[in-house]
Amino acid sequence: MPMPAPPSSTLPIERERDAARSRETILEAAEQLFAERGYDATSLSDVGQAAGVSRGTPGYFFGSKADLYRAVLEHCFAEATAAIRLGRDRALASRETPEVILAGIVRDYFDFLAERPSYVRLMERNALGDGPATDDELVRPIGQEALAAFMTELGFDRTRAREAAHLLLSLLSLCWFPVVHARTYVTAVGLDPASRRFAEERRQHVIDLILHGVSGALGSRTRGRRAREPVRSEK
Repeated sequence: MPMPAPPSSTLPIERERDAARSRETILEAAEQLFAERGYDATSLSDVGQAAGVSRGTPGYFFGSKADLYRAVLEHCFAEATAAIRLGRDRALASRETPEVILAGIVRDYFDFLAERPSYVRLMERNALGDGPATDDELVRPIGQEALAAFMTELGFDRTRAREAAHLLLSLLSLCWFPVVHARTYVTAVGLDPASRRFAEERRQHVIDLILHGVSGALGSRTRGRRAREPVRSEK
């Protein structure tokens, strides 16, 4: 006996779910290909084949290759933003000292980069001008989100925004560089980027440097304030 057809009201929902899954699969395949091959060497047909869909499906969902590339960047930045917010909420809920929270920020960022090698390669290619130009409207929100979370977690007020921005850039650079140059400068100085020991040592090294920067900044502000205070004559 044939099974009855599902209610017609469920069919649009199933189609929406299938479309959402296809769209996600295409984005993941495109990110991988753009990161590995570069923008010019990747076609919409390549993406469709890698995603396991018809060659014309990426164009159906995203239009041009440039539109797909932008969608990939938006998808990457959305994941990074979600990680930033999760880390911020966890840090604030912990009620730990700024030093402990800062160590957690460094570990979270290292873990994020380690789990997303395609994201790292894609951002490097983008920075070198591979692919359509990225406008400020796409990049600025994640930068502002990261800075706001960083200031909130460490208790920086608005008057110290520029100081916090420089400190955040230092943190990102110290974490990012050994991931990007794992096969060049890291191995050139005799370290094994694939070893667990290197990962642990690098995390602790960055934590120590950033903590020193925080304490140094606090100390310099205190010294500057004292230097501006008038000298009181003894009676």
